[in-house]
Amino acid sequence: MDQIINQLLSSNHVLLASHTDPDGDAVGSLIAMGLALNAAGKKITLYNESSIPAIYRFLPSVERIIRHISTTNLFDMAVILDCGNLQRIGTAASMVNEIPVIINIDHHVSNNRFGDFKLLDTTACSTTEIIYRLIKNMAITISKAIAISIYTGILTDTGSFRFSNTNRAAFAICEEMIEKGVNPSEVAQHVYGRYSLGRIKLLNLALNSIEIFHNGKLSIMTITQDMLDETGTQPEDVDGLIHYARRIEDVKLTALIQEKKNGKHNSKGPRRFHVSLRSDGTIDVAAIATSFGGGGHTGAAGFGVEATLSDIKSEIASLAEKL
Repeated sequence: MDQIINQLLSSNHVLLASHTDPDGDAVGSLIAMGLALNAAGKKITLYNESSIPAIYRFLPSVERIIRHISTTNLFDMAVILDCGNLQRIGTAASMVNEIPVIINIDHHVSNNRFGDFKLLDTTACSTTEIIYRLIKNMAITISKAIAISIYTGILTDTGSFRFSNTNRAAFAICEEMIEKGVNPSEVAQHVYGRYSLGRIKLLNLALNSIEIFHNGKLSIMTITQDMLDETGTQPEDVDGLIHYARRIEDVKLTALIQEKKNGKHNSKGPRRFHVSLRSDGTIDVAAIATSFGGGGHTGAAGFGVEATLSDIKSEIASLAEKL
């Protein structure tokens, strides 16, 4: 960690990036680390290729996150957060790879150890837990804004402390963040409290799409671009819908297949999809996702693929025979 701290403190302009289709940990760690470096007098640029989900737009400085990079010549360092591989940041990966120093900070077991410096801890409940420890070791004061970002990252990545990655640090850090000014009920209201009418309609279509395969151990939920168009929702509104399919009795493996907008959604040929995987803890979905070029945790992972919807379902359904 000392090497990484020295690198960060000697930098001038740092690009910070997290994975596409960001969750609370990806957004929270991005903002927390960025604000901490800002407090240390560093120039920062926050980057995420995807639109930030509405439920995380309450986070401080979220408006500073940009979605496009025209050049990387401005940066002497890149900090990549919550990504198992550099390609998880999206189309800018090849450009970012040209930045002189790349620091990889992550907690995924599937991390391929990219970058010049690495701060990896698979026992951490979230990347924001690692960022918390890094900020403390840098002797940077945790402001209320940083605290809200850290708290949100831990809260969401542990599923409100329900997932198996929940550890003692999750509770201890969140308690400290509350002492820094975080209001748990306000955060929960933003993250879990209210849905737009469109999202409720999307949920109805998503529930109707659920299919149970073979021995009842696999459930698949499908979200198409047509469903988003019909309900007037955005891709970020899909966040969290997979949990309805994973709670079905006897299901061990759940997949959410989400069509990505690419101008081909009415064609019968291959289309781009993102597949999210969840397990009940008995199946290593990170291993499954890695075999498709993705990654994640033992209980939660994902990957992108270009194929027909029927082929993706068949491929995933074949896994059920081994459960």
